[in-house]
Amino acid sequence: MPNNQITSLHSPHIERVKALLGSRGKKKRQSEKEFVADGIQSVRESFRPSYDEAPKLISLYVTEKGFNKLESEIAIENLSNAPIVHVSEAVMNEMADTESPQGILALCKFTENTLYKIKQRSAKKIAYFWEIQDPGNSGTVIRTAEACGFDAVIFSANSVDAYSPKTVRATVGALWHIPVVEGVNFDKLMDFARQEKFQTIALSGESDLSILDISPSEKIILIFGNEARGLPEIDGVDLRAAIPMKGRSESLNVASAAAIAMFEVGIR
Repeated sequence: MPNNQITSLHSPHIERVKALLGSRGKKKRQSEKEFVADGIQSVRESFRPSYDEAPKLISLYVTEKGFNKLESEIAIENLSNAPIVHVSEAVMNEMADTESPQGILALCKFTENTLYKIKQRSAKKIAYFWEIQDPGNSGTVIRTAEACGFDAVIFSANSVDAYSPKTVRATVGALWHIPVVEGVNFDKLMDFARQEKFQTIALSGESDLSILDISPSEKIILIFGNEARGLPEIDGVDLRAAIPMKGRSESLNVASAAAIAMFEVGIR
């Protein structure tokens, strides 16, 4: 056990972490620009970010078992410069948002991304989600967009918080490899698309045009709707396309639909 291990359940470290995870966590996360990531997968990716403004580690809380796991995954020279704080199992259990924490929990700082910033990064493939509500879906689409070679993910206003604990967990570390822009309405998106000459494709099950029959432009924005309500009419969108289905299902989960469409556009 390290001599400097935190064992007190009244530690201010616990209070700081729990404030970001509690019922008022969203307000705290947005005001402080901080969030919590747990588990080895997210923390591992935080040591090898893909862009300059990726989230930064503030504190890395580890139990003895968690530290041993880190040592097996991350080079010692990197760990030697990391802001590691050793904690007891009891303190970790008090901090963590999961029932069976892995003994690794990171307090991170994020920089707010904007359309201007992704323009500066010469983004060419973008996925936009309108009023996505489920944190598991939002984390999955971020992870999928990164895997399919997309350059950014954009969420509309009234979408789930991209830095909520469940969303962060579902990204499995992708937040360190692809920027996420929040709070962008349709008017702002379409103005951006016109100015930067993006082709816009809205996914709609009611369209007669198959996503398989589209020849995507070099610069493209795929637009996906809410889990229950789909997409409203969007003025100025270039195309509406559907994912063809052979079975009897009327629709796909938004994360599944996004995976198919992003693979078709980003990899094929």
